[in-house]
Amino acid sequence: MTTLKELAALLNISISTVSKALNDSHEISENTRIRVKELATKLNYKPNRIAQQLKTNTSKTIGVILPTVTNPFFAEVLHGIEMAATNNDYDIIVCLSNETLHKEKRSLDLLSNGSVDGFIMAVARESQVTKQTDHIKDVIESKLPVLMFDRVVDDIECNKVIVDDFQSVYDAVEHLIVNDKRKNILLVSNIEELSVGQLRISGYTKALEDHNLKPNILKLDHAVDVDVEKKIYKYLKANPTIDAILSIDHVTGIVAINMAKKIGREIPKDLSVVGFGYEHTQLLSSPKISIIHQKAHRIGEMSTQLLIDSLKGENHKLQTIVVPSELQLSESSN
Repeated sequence: MTTLKELAALLNISISTVSKALNDSHEISENTRIRVKELATKLNYKPNRIAQQLKTNTSKTIGVILPTVTNPFFAEVLHGIEMAATNNDYDIIVCLSNETLHKEKRSLDLLSNGSVDGFIMAVARESQVTKQTDHIKDVIESKLPVLMFDRVVDDIECNKVIVDDFQSVYDAVEHLIVNDKRKNILLVSNIEELSVGQLRISGYTKALEDHNLKPNILKLDHAVDVDVEKKIYKYLKANPTIDAILSIDHVTGIVAINMAKKIGREIPKDLSVVGFGYEHTQLLSSPKISIIHQKAHRIGEMSTQLLIDSLKGENHKLQTIVVPSELQLSESSN
């Protein structure tokens, strides 16, 4: 492997000049920079990452801890993180908590040994439900910055990037009431114990309250062995006056469309449906589902940029950035 010393000898210049030229220092002339980079490319020179880390006391790597990647939202956020990290010459290491406290702790411990400069994370379901988050506070106290997105812990002081969960659901419900003329709106939930679920339910109930309507919530167990289709089918069959469904996750809205069609409800004539989704969600149902688009890719990009800015010392004040969602209407509502 070619070294800086060898490049310097071949070009008859100092090692320091080679290093500065490769890093586009303004101290080096354009002609010298071109000569150095052309030879480095020709000899397939690769910088010694370990030596750079020792010199700068940084790894240029971000630890990303996600609850899952089977949820399209987190997969899209990860794509945004990866792209923004690459654009800033950072790498990422991804760990999955699998929604468990134990795995989340283990991931933080694994990467807190100098492997990463900071963390981007969405808190695991078990950590939020049990309110056990001291392991995250310990990382921050060790001077490793943590940025939380989507699922955040209010009493932990760190940078945060969140969705306007309350307002986005409020606006969707108001659309169903005012535009679709719906009065018996069912909310379907399998995330009510999470912070985002609670905010969405609050937005739903507040919108109904402002229009003198009563809430109607079907809570679904998130366990893998629960037959979601059967539960929604039975509920719709037993409650024929329901004229709209709001799903506050990425799956049950599409299930609701299928089950409503199965019992003979015409969409959107008899029943309007709105769910949470991403760019391609509307392609997964017939009729195409109206969605609250969370802009997951944007959340990933903004999270990464905010963390990198703080690592560079460009942001000293902690921030909470709210990324507005967008109600994208399609064939399942009027």
